[in-house]
Amino acid sequence: GAALDIELGIQNVARPVSFTSDDTAEHISAIIDDAVANGKIIDLVDTKGRHIVVPGAALGYALIGSETKHAVGFGAL
Repeated sequence: GAALDIELGIQNVARPVSFTSDDTAEHISAIIDDAVANGKIIDLVDTKGRHIVVPGAALGYALIGSETKHAVGFGAL
């Protein structure tokens, strides 16, 4: 599938961590949910093979982008 854009907001850090992953949105969400709920480490891998490691307790927010490059048709508002 297409690469997924991910942005992680870290508490007390001004700039978010943005990267691209080949993983599925479901899998990434599951990793983040588990880490935040259980005080674990979020360990994600980007498209370059680098690990992005963030303590679940330090996460402010996570934005997980669309897996497709096509706009979803909600119609013009």
